[in-house]
Amino acid sequence: MIKDKLKSNAKKIDKFLKKYIKNQKKSLLTAPINYGVLSGGKKIRSSIIIATGKLYNLKTSQILNICGSVECIHSYSLIHDDLPCMDNDKLRRGKPTAHIKYGESTAVLAGNSLLTLAFEMISDEKFKIKNNYKVLLIKKLAECSGHTGIAGGQELDLKYERKRKKFNEIINMQRKKTGKLFSFCCFAAGQIAGKNKKVNIRLSKLGEDIGLLFQLADDFLDVKGKKKYTGKTVNKDKKKGKSTIINLIGYDNAFDYANNLKKKILRNLEKHGNKAKDLKDIINFILERKN
Repeated sequence: MIKDKLKSNAKKIDKFLKKYIKNQKKSLLTAPINYGVLSGGKKIRSSIIIATGKLYNLKTSQILNICGSVECIHSYSLIHDDLPCMDNDKLRRGKPTAHIKYGESTAVLAGNSLLTLAFEMISDEKFKIKNNYKVLLIKKLAECSGHTGIAGGQELDLKYERKRKKFNEIINMQRKKTGKLFSFCCFAAGQIAGKNKKVNIRLSKLGEDIGLLFQLADDFLDVKGKKKYTGKTVNKDKKKGKSTIINLIGYDNAFDYANNLKKKILRNLEKHGNKAKDLKDIINFILERKN
């Protein structure tokens, strides 16, 4: 069952993260860092990396550092997105957000620390991959995290509030805000497996589509989800005037778009046969999930 597999993967990643952070020098930011990256969550991006790795016979142990780095980037982005100057959220994964628990300045610094920790994990000498692969992975992750990726997408998300934007503008924003990190997940697995540039470009596009599907599913949960399942405030997009395709074309039309995107992703995985089973299961789960 896919939920059991996701939980199993999440435990492996949490174990890696705990050990990695524990082996570092302690600081006043250690507790909020742990709180940000270890306070639950499905770690679905890590499962995407692991499942993509299975397409090319990679073992989980070969990509743990990549999984850890992606979870650090994701957690940093959530901590910053939740800040009063941005989305001003008070609940995340059923717990108080980092700035509510530790204060705004500490949350900012913990987020910054998680951002840099991600690159430390990839460059770590114990991570046994080719050095030129490490350089390329660091460059790609930086692109997906900065102004051409997550940060740029968040800026657009904030600037689009209470404005009627075009369909393609909203999709582009969501591809940056969420899709780019998923793009890195698939790309990284291909790179570590030694795939050529053409394959890795295809994997990047696949990952970006998966990320867009994930963001669309999040938008649906905001409308019809329940707080006890999502672990965060619902119906906030409409209250804040967020630009979503649901607000632009309606829930049913938006869901049809997402469902067609899911079918497209699944078709692209057909050529991998049974090796793509886990990845296909995750794709189906994304649109069906309740949290």
